[in-house]
Amino acid sequence: MPPVLAVLAAAVLFGTTGTSQALGPEGATPLGVGAARVAVGGVALALVAAIAGARGRARGLLGSPRLTGRSALLMGVAGACLFSYQPLFFLGTSANGVAVGTVIALGSAPVLAGALEWALTRRCPGGLWLAATALATSGVAVLALGGQSDATTSPVGVAASVGAGASFAVFTVSQRRLLDDGWRPLTIMGAAGAVAALLAVALLLPQDVTWLAEPRGTAVALWLGLVTTALAYTAFTWGLQGVRAATAATLTLAEPLTASVLGLAVLGERLTLLAAAGILVLASGLTLTAWGARRPRNPRQEIA
Repeated sequence: MPPVLAVLAAAVLFGTTGTSQALGPEGATPLGVGAARVAVGGVALALVAAIAGARGRARGLLGSPRLTGRSALLMGVAGACLFSYQPLFFLGTSANGVAVGTVIALGSAPVLAGALEWALTRRCPGGLWLAATALATSGVAVLALGGQSDATTSPVGVAASVGAGASFAVFTVSQRRLLDDGWRPLTIMGAAGAVAALLAVALLLPQDVTWLAEPRGTAVALWLGLVTTALAYTAFTWGLQGVRAATAATLTLAEPLTASVLGLAVLGERLTLLAAAGILVLASGLTLTAWGARRPRNPRQEIA
């Protein structure tokens, strides 16, 4: 699968999270569901990475680079960011509403990823990426805010949403740096998943998790953990091998597009004319980003 399609596939899986939560049992809070998602997915990622590593060593395959303080720090940062995105995102949406919180979190992630990658590599993302990201982010804003006339802004909520966007940006750039150092995608996600799982379990301990014992609760936790976390983040990390961190972050804006389609098809939600326009603008931005990422690159200037 081409890297661009791998990142888009991951974003589509991310986009099923909201619908899955809505189909969960009563008593399942967004924070509890998010923590269960990371705990299950993190454990799965760590186990799969450990098994793959053991098989690789048994077959005499070339191992991973030597673990250094820098690489260990990057893996720890990636795991912490994988975990922190969930509570920060939910805090932002609870303070300012789903629409405003989503716009700030998802809209800030590509911009912050591009700025961070630019600062670290001294390579400008390029005009095409800037135009495509602006177009896609505008589509997210129109889609999320369509039909909302009383949006409020809480400074704490804004800070939490920007923190969520920054978490995903740092997570993406950290992984890109590890890939550049020769680390394998599954090894990176296994380490990050183990760190995130430990933090998620600590968050779950004080909460009521009886809903997990219900068949529907178990199904939701397994889907979110195994599919939208373990599988999706593995696909995302694998796709990062072929695209820049800033481009990957922009492509993940396919998440709200998927969530909107599922809301219409599965949850019976209605689409306003303004939200429909937002979907078209967002889809146009994603198409432009994907097209730019597949173009041959000029070694003197990164286009996408």
